[in-house]
Amino acid sequence: MARLREDLGRLRKEIAEGRPQGVARQHALGKLTARERLDILLDEGSFVELDMLRRHRAQGLGMDRQRPHTDGVVTGSGTIEGRRVFVYAQDFTVFGGSLGEAHALKIQKVMELALSTGSPFIGLNDSGGARIQEGVLSLNGYGGIFQRFVQASGVIPQISVVLGPCAGGAAYSTALADFTFMAGDTAQLYLTGPDVVEAVTGERVTHAELGGAQVHGSRSGVSTFVYDDEESCLLGVRDLLSMLPSNNLGRPPALPPCGATTDLRPRLAEIVPAEPHKLYDMRLVLAELVDDGDLLEVHHGWARNVICALARIDGEVVGVVANQPMVLAGVLDASAAQKAARFVRFCDAFSIPLVTLVDVPGFLPGKDQEHAGVIRHGAKLLYAYCEATVPRISVVIRKAYGGAYIVMDSRSIGTDLSLAWPTNEIAVMGAEGAVNVIHRRRLAAAADPVAERAELLEQYKQELIQPTYTAERGLVDDVIDPAETRAAVARGLAMLRDKRKHPAPRKHGNVPL
Repeated sequence: MARLREDLGRLRKEIAEGRPQGVARQHALGKLTARERLDILLDEGSFVELDMLRRHRAQGLGMDRQRPHTDGVVTGSGTIEGRRVFVYAQDFTVFGGSLGEAHALKIQKVMELALSTGSPFIGLNDSGGARIQEGVLSLNGYGGIFQRFVQASGVIPQISVVLGPCAGGAAYSTALADFTFMAGDTAQLYLTGPDVVEAVTGERVTHAELGGAQVHGSRSGVSTFVYDDEESCLLGVRDLLSMLPSNNLGRPPALPPCGATTDLRPRLAEIVPAEPHKLYDMRLVLAELVDDGDLLEVHHGWARNVICALARIDGEVVGVVANQPMVLAGVLDASAAQKAARFVRFCDAFSIPLVTLVDVPGFLPGKDQEHAGVIRHGAKLLYAYCEATVPRISVVIRKAYGGAYIVMDSRSIGTDLSLAWPTNEIAVMGAEGAVNVIHRRRLAAAADPVAERAELLEQYKQELIQPTYTAERGLVDDVIDPAETRAAVARGLAMLRDKRKHPAPRKHGNVPL
């Protein structure tokens, strides 16, 4: 027994240390090893490895002579701030982290354990893709992983982290996850690499240009978070999980109340100009609304005309959706609608209340947007809000025009509490556009069109978009002093905390994808 224990201990140590040449090569590429990454991600000493001794059983092409333990992926469970998570970390030093049958089965096992225990699931991706030597078994392995991603969707949080190459079928592990992190210059994410692109299209492109972190963080929207290096990226995963529940039956971790229900913020009235066309940074408004800047923005670099963020108000986690006047005047376009819709659906799946700040002049007009399917993408956001059963509070800060007003969680589509500032302008369109349409002939015949337009503008504002117009008709519950916004939202969240709403029985709706 002593000899057997000694042999087993020696084997485990050799596996954990890895091949020196492989580790050195990984470090030379500017990357950490799989186990070094897990040390940063998880609480110290909490990792329990599963299937360390697993090896592939492939034959042919010399594979029977190369059977390293772990088969290129480290799997198991640990804790983050004391909460259980399940994780895999692909090991690029073994077969380039490529996915074969045994590799896939290890990942599938921890995914099933995460789902059955109601624990978040995290994948650290650093792989050359499917293991060609194992043929269709590799593809079958990917299919099993993707199926489990879908089964777990909306039940447990799923996070993919790209720390090296993630090519071919592996890319869908990021697309199916709730959140995707990418780190620095080493992260590469694409379906077909530069060599294939050049062979098929003749276009020469670098790895970074094709699927680097900046590309997916600002253009494609695939990456939710982009970090400069691996360590900050992995610490970012820890920060995100501090805002999320372990599963759809739990609540996000809460902090003690901090007196938000009576907290006045007079600076809000100074941040936002009363004039509807003047710019301001919505992030300054959010900083006054949430607890001590406790806010984590998702998709910071993509579709920047709308802000989506997880935050705390009076200690409770909320999801915030807000128009950003600093970018495209805060209009909604196809990308912004997609971004907000997916975020709303995530929050609803995990019982995170929604707070929507509205200052939107409408949908972005133009041929490009129409051809890009802005109608279809706008319908995604409309569908997401209409379907959401979590507590929902909307605050109209300034303008809310046309269909964009409806889509941004208006009373008509089910928001629970609708508030507005005295600067609110809720209408089919702005006063100038409305007057030009309604009084086109009168203005054309006027002796003094400028004076006539000014009079008609004032008349239109007084009759249809004066501050209490919508409140008088029950479409806004209250018109509040801007300084009271934080307190009013906090009181509203407390009032709605025990909201229960059960959708009509059905298999599922048909989301306008």
